[in-house]
Amino acid sequence: MEIALRSALIDWLKGDPALAGQINAIVEEAPSRTALPWLAIAASASSDWSAKDRTGREVRVALELHCRGDRPDDASALVAAIEARITALPAGQASFRVVTATFLRARAEQRGGNTRVVLIEYRFRVMAP
Repeated sequence: MEIALRSALIDWLKGDPALAGQINAIVEEAPSRTALPWLAIAASASSDWSAKDRTGREVRVALELHCRGDRPDDASALVAAIEARITALPAGQASFRVVTATFLRARAEQRGGNTRVVLIEYRFRVMAP
């Protein structure tokens, strides 16, 4: 279910016209040659969250937004739009059902060359249909 969730999440984020107009790439892994800003899944991990009659997983997904900016709040509107889209992921998916999607933490880091990286981590609890 972890791989299916990753795929559904990327497709869901790509499907947002507002995000697509602001982000050059929304991908599963860091793109090799894409201009900033871009968003990628940095890591994911899953553990058992099954019930007696259904298979379930708790999946933690960390996304990284790479962008430019001098000020700490330069990416705040974009991060808020990403978080809103993640929270709106439809519960009913082809191979699983999202029971909960919970924001866990975020971390921002200023790097050289006027680049900024924001890590956003969520916990999804999903069940087989």
